[in-house]
Amino acid sequence: MTINNILVVGVGGQGTLITSRILGNLAMSLGHDVKLSEVHGMAQRGGSVVTHIRYGEKVYSPLVEIGQADIIVSFEKLEALRWKHFLREDGIMLVNTQEIDPMPVIIGTSTYPEDIILKLEEECKNVISIDALSRAKELGNIKVANTVLLGLLAKNMSIPKENWIEIIKTTVPEKTIEINVAAFESGYTA
Repeated sequence: MTINNILVVGVGGQGTLITSRILGNLAMSLGHDVKLSEVHGMAQRGGSVVTHIRYGEKVYSPLVEIGQADIIVSFEKLEALRWKHFLREDGIMLVNTQEIDPMPVIIGTSTYPEDIILKLEEECKNVISIDALSRAKELGNIKVANTVLLGLLAKNMSIPKENWIEIIKTTVPEKTIEINVAAFESGYTA
């Protein structure tokens, strides 16, 4: 029995939770048993957010174990570094190149680490980075950077593109469907 394990990580306000909901809905629409676990303590204050998504024939636990994530989708570089130990040896790390200063950097007691993508590439076999924020800005709405990342994720999975688009259309607010589909396409063709 194959269980698929995905971690979605980021900072509060980046759209990680709606992204996780889209992934869960997609897996359910394909007939999978799905378990999600969200941890978003200080999410509204810019804190770390992580969602574990597991799907397959029968899933008993919602948590992805360390070293077992097939894919990690990171909405922010430092969060990718923070959660990389959950990635399987041959897993895929998708990273948005955006930097959001954590509180220690904001108050001046620490500095934002340099060369995060390079460090990830040295430690993980499959790292794909994208400037999702710039792509979202080009579309006219920075709030769809998460959907750009979904497009990149879809490109790296074996689920037909049409299935993704259908779930996006039924999950996001109706007034945002058009821009979310455009953002998905931007990530998919990256």
